[in-house]
Amino acid sequence: MKYWDGQEVKVGDVVGLGEDRNGKVVASIDTDEYSPTCIREEWSFLERGVLIDFPRWGILHYEEPEEDLELVARA
Repeated sequence: MKYWDGQEVKVGDVVGLGEDRNGKVVASIDTDEYSPTCIREEWSFLERGVLIDFPRWGILHYEEPEEDLELVARA
C-alpha cells in the first residue's frame, strides 16, 4: 500500500490520522512483514493492506489509505 503522496507504507512508520499523530505501522500484509507485536498468523487472513496501531483507536486495517493518513516519520 502507498500513502497518497506515492511513498510506500513500511512497518515501523509513524503516521498521523486526524488529531492522532502517533500511529505506528505494525504490519504490511502486502509485503508479508510484521512487527514483533503483531503476529502474522493472527492477521494474514486479511490478505492485503496494512495494520496501524493508533493509541486513540487501537489497531486499524487499511486496504487503501485514507486521504488524511500521512507519514510523520520513517522507521
